[in-house]
This record gives sequence, structure tokens and C-alpha cells, in this order.
Amino acid sequence: MAERSWDTEQLPEGDEKVQAVRQMFDAIAPRYDMVNRIMTFRLDVRWRKKAVKRLALPAGSTVIDLASGTGDLCIDLSKAGIRPISFDLSYGMLAADRSGSPRVQADILRLPLPDGSVDGATCGFALRNLLELPAFFAELARVVRPGGRIALLDVGVPHNRVIRWGNNIYFGKVVPKIGAMLSDGAAYRYLPKSVAYLPSRDAMVAMLRDAGFTDATHQQLSGGLTQLMVGTRRS
Repeated sequence: MAERSWDTEQLPEGDEKVQAVRQMFDAIAPRYDMVNRIMTFRLDVRWRKKAVKRLALPAGSTVIDLASGTGDLCIDLSKAGIRPISFDLSYGMLAADRSGSPRVQADILRLPLPDGSVDGATCGFALRNLLELPAFFAELARVVRPGGRIALLDVGVPHNRVIRWGNNIYFGKVVPKIGAMLSDGAAYRYLPKSVAYLPSRDAMVAMLRDAGFTDATHQQLSGGLTQLMVGTRRS
């Protein structure tokens, strides 16, 4: 069997990264939710609810959930009275979606949407898997109407040295073992390493502001295990 791109020690780049991410999420889709709940001790549920709350859009708003996976954020958006549309590159993830929301397989760096056509956008734990963050933030600014809102979640690097040390051990050593037992070991060895793709929080906020979300802010959740960025699209 040919070696999968995420099996290697070196993180993939360019088109290889796009292919590796799609293959990986297709492979882990059937047990993705279960493994997430176990390895985060259900904190992921709290983080998504926080993102929807900080999105701060009224009921009836149309929000695109990007790299939507199995639809967890879409479910939380629907509970808030928001109309979500799910976009993901991975067909396996979309097939496992249980939100009941409209689903579209698409590269979220090139969304099949008109300019200013949605009220907001969310993205949960996928920024590090994208090929180019500035291009993604520019695409958000293109499709979100002026006054619309975004809320973006991803893993973080805690500031506190003790928390960071424990986090490195847990996600570097324990999570891959959980993944190997319950799903795909290679994929869950890749995922903790993939945080290296993320720029610093200040750099990401600067990118968002340059893209048109001039009030973009960053917040650490759970001691920095996760980070949340929100912003408003300015005209």
C-alpha cells in the first residue's frame, strides 16, 4: 500500500497538503465525533457554543459553516435560530453530517457564492488545515455582507508554561494512542503536529483586519487550549 501523505514525519505542503487533508478526513469521518468527545473531555461542545454566542447574529440569519465536518457547529447554529449551510472539501465528512443542513462539497478558498451573500461564517478547528490563510480570510470578506460576522475556532498554544507542557504531552503522546485505538493512528499523529501551520495570534488578527474585519479580536479558551477569533465585516 502506498504511504499516505499524513503518515510521514514531515508536514505536507502545497497541493500535497490539500490532498492529504481530504484523504485524512475521509478516513476518520465515521468515528470523528466520538474521538473528539473523548479526547477533549467534551470541552469541544462548550467551545462551539461559545463561538455561536460570540457570533452574535440574530435568529433568521444565514451563516456558512466552513470545513463543517459532521455538522456539529451547524447543529448549534440551528439551535440559536440561525440558518446554516455546510461546506466541506471532504465527501466522507459531508456523508457523516447529521445536522440536516444543506451541504456543499467545495474548496472553502473558492466558495461557490456571490459577493456579500451571507450574514456570517463559522469555522471550527480547520484553519491549520488550509493551504493559505490570507486567501481564506479574503474569501470570507468577499462572501460575508457588510455588518456580517465571523467566528473562527482552532487549537491554541497556551501561554502558561505548565499548561503548555501538559498540553504538549497530552496531545503529542496520549491523543495519538486514543486515535490509534478508536480510529486512524496516523491521522491522529498528524493532527497534534498540524498546529505548527498556524501563525501567531497577533499575525492572524492582523490578517483578518487587513481582509476587512477591522474589529477582529482574539480570545483564549480553556487556558489557551483553544483560540477563538471574531470580527465584523466592514464596508
